[in-house]
Amino acid sequence: MTDAALTPTPNDCDLPRIRAQFATFNEAIDYAARSKKGMNFHDMRGQLERVYPYGEMREDGIEMAYRLIEWGIKPQDRVALIAETGADFAAAFCACIYAGAWPVPLPLPTTFGGKESYIDQLAVQLKSSDPALLLYPAEIGEMAASAAERQGCAGESYEDFVTRAAPQVTLPEADPEDICYLQYSSGSTRFPTGVAVTHKALLHNLYGHAESMNLTTGDRCVSWLPWYHDMGLVGCFLSLVANQFSVDFLKPDAFARRPLAWLDMITRNKGNTVSYSPTFGYDICARRISSQSNVAERFDLSRWRLAGNGADMIRPDVMQSFVNAFSDAGFKASAFTPSYGLAEAVLAVTVMPPGEGIRVELVEEERLSGTPRDISRPARYRAIVNCGKPLPDMEVEIRGEDGHSRADHQIGKVWCRGPSVMHSYFRNPEATEDCLIESDDPEKGYWLDTGDMGYMADGYLFIVGRAKDMIIINGKNHWPQDIEWAVEQLPGFNHGDIAAFALETEGGEEAPAVLVHCRVSDPVERLKLREQISDKVRSVTGMSCVVELVPPRTLPRTSSGKLSRAKAKKLYLSGEIVPLELAA
Repeated sequence: MTDAALTPTPNDCDLPRIRAQFATFNEAIDYAARSKKGMNFHDMRGQLERVYPYGEMREDGIEMAYRLIEWGIKPQDRVALIAETGADFAAAFCACIYAGAWPVPLPLPTTFGGKESYIDQLAVQLKSSDPALLLYPAEIGEMAASAAERQGCAGESYEDFVTRAAPQVTLPEADPEDICYLQYSSGSTRFPTGVAVTHKALLHNLYGHAESMNLTTGDRCVSWLPWYHDMGLVGCFLSLVANQFSVDFLKPDAFARRPLAWLDMITRNKGNTVSYSPTFGYDICARRISSQSNVAERFDLSRWRLAGNGADMIRPDVMQSFVNAFSDAGFKASAFTPSYGLAEAVLAVTVMPPGEGIRVELVEEERLSGTPRDISRPARYRAIVNCGKPLPDMEVEIRGEDGHSRADHQIGKVWCRGPSVMHSYFRNPEATEDCLIESDDPEKGYWLDTGDMGYMADGYLFIVGRAKDMIIINGKNHWPQDIEWAVEQLPGFNHGDIAAFALETEGGEEAPAVLVHCRVSDPVERLKLREQISDKVRSVTGMSCVVELVPPRTLPRTSSGKLSRAKAKKLYLSGEIVPLELAA
């Protein structure tokens, strides 16, 4: 059916808006199904190819639940679902909810790894979640079936499973304290940890960020985010159901090939007011449009009032580049809505109040790393982005290594507590105990040690980095982001071209190391470039570093597109990342 023959689901309808105030997600689906709103799936060029009202999704979900039960699925069984953006996954996720099973969204293959790498990742996540069944798109059947067979798990394509018998049975009653789904982080490979999320925690978070962002009747969402990542799954699928929004979807691989199709979709439907992206999404679009002069003619971004930022460190320079590139198309800097969250808290912990945009504080790098300042060198500063205020009923504290709270502007570990905090890591009590800490008030639940570093100021949270990424050389702390950002200031580099980490040298000492994508073919010029990079890193760290130039697209990324420093280091040390040759 062509785009012209389809009518998108509406933004408004007669059904009163309820902001996720339901006891279970089952109730949320049932209520959304009473509206005419729903999902609209678009092809590679952004043309509408499938309209999927929530009422149809509910019908398909219930029928699929009958099939699951007939197949032998019982409450609390896990059902792994390859999270392709489309009606098949949406219906299957709802089916698991209705059947009392726990859906486990797992990633599609990416362009960052080969066939065997994907099978390995899938097999490890299947081993961790121990599902009774894996459902997958037919086009990746060979890889998915191989992973399922390796783990002794039944597997079947969505297309085949919907042909099975679906005799009607009484569906189980859901309880708010029941586990709703398992969420694996995008980087879960060697030691995956499935976050167990209850109905109560999910709906509290969906209500909280709807309130914090003041989502209103008539808002509409556009998304290209993958459904196997918490920002895509919770923020751009489950939230839209629970808050009764219509949404226009572009598949992640379509965005990767044609990023500006995202902005075309926002332009095309005048009701599109909400859309989210990690920093790299805004960066790609700003770079793609920089050489074009038809911005005002091609795009109308004037109605985009909530441009969410999250899932990775927010870079103010990238946000400014996006504003510079698209202000002529009506984009307002005040639309940026920074946030901080993690799957262990369902999705959001803090959100910037609408209209406040990107706000930064300049902080001395010595304060960020916790090391004494060398007064013989000029002070260096990093712009730290304000990530907003805690959601309703969410408490955020900054704790020192001794576990005691720290005052405003004092950097430490970010802890949070509230109804959105996860139940546990599935079948991993040690990992659970490492991050969930008993509270002085049991009624308020456990504190979650997020593992992120930051500080509070006047009720707002500022994130400075991830504790485990810290590079410690000779007792001095360095953030890898500072090193990476410094190298990116050199001509010819893009966001994501550099991975920084600590490396042990031949002398047994540790030194900072950087792997850098190189697009220079002349070995002599490569040698000059390496010296430039080395000088730049020395200016930041005050010491020599190991610089390796590697081919473009070599640095590994997680399934959500984030740079994976740990995997880059592992591949480099194992010899799987081979540096380019330099002049003798």
